[in-house]
Amino acid sequence: MIKITLPDGSVREYAQGITGMDIALSISEGLARNVLAAKVNGKVVDAATPITEDSAFQLLTWNDTEGKQTFWHSSAHLLAEAIEALYPGTKFGIGPAIETGFYYDIDMGDKTLSSEDFKKIEDKMLELARQKNVFTRTAVAKQDAIDYFTEKGDEYKLELIDGLADGSITFYQQGNFTDLCRGPHIPNTSFIKSVKLMSVAGAYWRGDVTRKQMTRVYAVSFPKQKELEEYLTLLEEAKRRDHRKLGKEMELFAFSEKVGMGLPLWLPKGTMLRERLENFLRKAQVRAGYSPVITPHIASKELYVTSGHYAKYGADSFQPIHTPDEGEEFFLKPMNCPHHCEIYKTKPRSYRDLPLRLAEFGTVYRYEQSGELHGLTRVRGFTQDDAHIFCRPDQVEEEFMKVIDLVLYVFKALGFDNYSAQISLRDPENKEKYIGKDEDWDKAEAAIIRSAEAKGLPTVVELGEAAFYGPKLDFMVKDALGRKWQLGTIQVDYQLPQRFELEYTGSDNQKHRPVMIHRAPFGSLERFVAILIENTAGNFPLWLSPDQLAVLPISEKYEKEANDLFLQLQEKDLRGYIDHRDEKIGRKIRDAEVSKIPFMLIVGEKEAAEGKVSVRKKGEGDLGMMSIDEFVRIATEEINKNIVRS
Repeated sequence: MIKITLPDGSVREYAQGITGMDIALSISEGLARNVLAAKVNGKVVDAATPITEDSAFQLLTWNDTEGKQTFWHSSAHLLAEAIEALYPGTKFGIGPAIETGFYYDIDMGDKTLSSEDFKKIEDKMLELARQKNVFTRTAVAKQDAIDYFTEKGDEYKLELIDGLADGSITFYQQGNFTDLCRGPHIPNTSFIKSVKLMSVAGAYWRGDVTRKQMTRVYAVSFPKQKELEEYLTLLEEAKRRDHRKLGKEMELFAFSEKVGMGLPLWLPKGTMLRERLENFLRKAQVRAGYSPVITPHIASKELYVTSGHYAKYGADSFQPIHTPDEGEEFFLKPMNCPHHCEIYKTKPRSYRDLPLRLAEFGTVYRYEQSGELHGLTRVRGFTQDDAHIFCRPDQVEEEFMKVIDLVLYVFKALGFDNYSAQISLRDPENKEKYIGKDEDWDKAEAAIIRSAEAKGLPTVVELGEAAFYGPKLDFMVKDALGRKWQLGTIQVDYQLPQRFELEYTGSDNQKHRPVMIHRAPFGSLERFVAILIENTAGNFPLWLSPDQLAVLPISEKYEKEANDLFLQLQEKDLRGYIDHRDEKIGRKIRDAEVSKIPFMLIVGEKEAAEGKVSVRKKGEGDLGMMSIDEFVRIATEEINKNIVRS
């Protein structure tokens, strides 16, 4: 008998060799009908895999991320089976699950695939799915695997097999299709009830531009047709909210080929938006005891050699800047932390000086591949709301919890209420990826775990997601469309203080090493603004809107009244503009709506005669005619409903 520990901590005993599906049936037939895979001692396996030892055990369904990933990977095999049936002779590369859905890289020889073929492939996939074919795993000797794919003439699979050790190779078969795969897979094809091919693109084999370009087929699948329909509706809403589209319509930012890819230009309205975000955080940081600093946009290569960033990321940075002095090299700043270490070293520090909190809105530059650039979410030049706290070891947890409070304050102010915290630890099986001693890592990881528990954060633990110098707490936020984004981050670092030989004099009059906490509630301002635009669909809270109002005179006869009104509003610290264009009032209102202006103040004959203004509010329509003082009261109350004001 073996002991199986369930997620709720309860323990059940079963005969050795029991499968995940058997365990599910022993709990509930209804549960078993929804099981896609199982998780045994942290490893995802087929529901039919025998369990031979005492294990921590979890059943995976569509509600679990790993369940979805297994579902989509199995759907990729179904896609390949359909394509092979419809287009015999097709060769196959890889077909992984991705964040939403899956893809398969295929080589159709002289044939081409277009969106006109999608319906035929989708229908074939569903036809095959209804056959309820089981995904069967088979261990295969390396030579047998080579013989199989040699006969098929699939050089891509043969190349993959070449890199595998004999004894580690497995095939999966469903229906008439067999693929090289380590799994896991769902029990059978009938779980797949709806599919949609999304797009095709070119993809070089194994990402090598010198190799043949294959066809990458992107698709998505669901266990219910309704879920596919909801997903497609969500995609349409995402297009409507796309920050690149809204950013252009609202005149927030732009890109220029002459300036360079991935280097955003902030237009006046976007700059005002950024400044308000910065001012909001600056005020919060002052209250929390941070001191502002500014560091250069470039630094000597030696700075990053000392920090370890050059060895880790040098190949991904912009190429060095060579000066007329022989051997002198500078880099565009890829991160702020080494600069702050040098600020710490500008004078001797005592234990009484700590914690020292240094904050900077520092612009950094990283050479992202052109194919990975995407609006403001992936750029080559971006500004971090960066800060580094230098503290004594006994202060780490208190400081860490204060940063958690600051991050949550930011989220609450900006309407990000649905979040979780990811405790990102190092991979214990691959420690060479990291720098520093085990004991320092153990202390840093324990401090993060205890701090998160003390604050009652909903957390998940991810191994291998730590920075190379320390573990971190990453805040994952769900937006209005249910998409997950990584925003704020807090990191505990014992390594950079050692590499930069940072010291403070303790109460014992001896030299000690401080601990460094890295934190960025926004992360990248560019990325944060992109997410904010899409989360709000451009309808920013009133305190944050670049233009809070538009004064719309019905005709040029009322320009004086419009100017007088605007001056009074400016004196009340309200922001906006006057639309002086020779356009009909309906056009002015429509344009203000497109520009996401919260309030429209209309001035015509009646308003001028009574010294009042007609007010329209975006999303609500006419509020009626009112005095200027009454409108100011309404606007001020709305601003004050937010917990902050820029």
